[in-house]
Amino acid sequence: MRISKIVFGLLIFASQQIVAQTSIKILTEKKGVSIRGLSVPSGKVIWASGSKGSIAKSVNGGETFEWSQVKGYETRDFRAIHAWNEKEALIVAVAAPAVILRTQDGGENWHIVTEIIDSNMFLDAIHFKDTANGWVVGDPIDNTIFLLHSKDKGATWQEVGMEYFKATVNNGEAFFASSGTNMAHTKDALFMVSGGMSSRLWMNGYPTDIPMIQGAKSTGANSIAISPDENKMIIVGGDFMKDTLRKLNMLCLVKKAGKLNGEKQWQQALKYQNPNGYRSCVEFINNDLVLACGTSGVDLSKNGGQNWNLISNQSFHVVQRQPGKKAAFFAGAGGRIGYVSFD
Repeated sequence: MRISKIVFGLLIFASQQIVAQTSIKILTEKKGVSIRGLSVPSGKVIWASGSKGSIAKSVNGGETFEWSQVKGYETRDFRAIHAWNEKEALIVAVAAPAVILRTQDGGENWHIVTEIIDSNMFLDAIHFKDTANGWVVGDPIDNTIFLLHSKDKGATWQEVGMEYFKATVNNGEAFFASSGTNMAHTKDALFMVSGGMSSRLWMNGYPTDIPMIQGAKSTGANSIAISPDENKMIIVGGDFMKDTLRKLNMLCLVKKAGKLNGEKQWQQALKYQNPNGYRSCVEFINNDLVLACGTSGVDLSKNGGQNWNLISNQSFHVVQRQPGKKAAFFAGAGGRIGYVSFD
């Protein structure tokens, strides 16, 4: 019994040390603003977007932030953003009318590149594979996923035809606009994760059932991230109405050996621990360090998602890696933007 107590005490101490060494520093706040869009194109440049047409930008690595509202869009919620540098960025407004805005002068002026007048439209996330090729995904219309594609750095957008998708959506299946990170890519595939009444992984238009909690509008996958070496894929989500529930809220897939195509190329990594509640975003810092955040806290994995430690009870919607460093930025309610470093 004495040895067991000593071991237990050492585990508690080690856990406390992990939390102490990885505290999240709050860099800026904005009362009444919810931030769900975050893009970190370089070690110095950070863009964030959210409710009330709000934009936050830093050009000095987060030391200071400049806040602004997009003129004419002060009531809109920009839940997704992609930036290339301190001058160029795209923002996506979620609800009707669906609109994508672009700036080329650091946010001084924004102009419409796409606007769709449809009361059923709800855009969820934006993702770029490279400088030119990007996608915006929206909730399904007529049982088909709404997907836009740009080949010219977001200057123009075209709807991806129904022939791209090899199946229609299930009843109640949609996408969450919780962190703008429900899409990811490898060298040869675009992945998307859906949630709600049905939660699936979509790869180049092919859907695959996944063992995530589902069956209610608040359940399912929210975010997907792929390791830098492209050998591991982590999906997080859960039930945002029960955000401390630690059940079927994470899935880790590992790449099989050999030359396989389609869904057979990936297999579930078994006996992996779940994060400590609902998580709306996941991000690889490197092949081993992984962060996952949500309204009930922030988890850190030091072994590629096998085990998770709660490092903060603070609520954040989205996390993005800082290029060139073992560090990341967070954003969430109250206009809070946080920072953690492992260097």
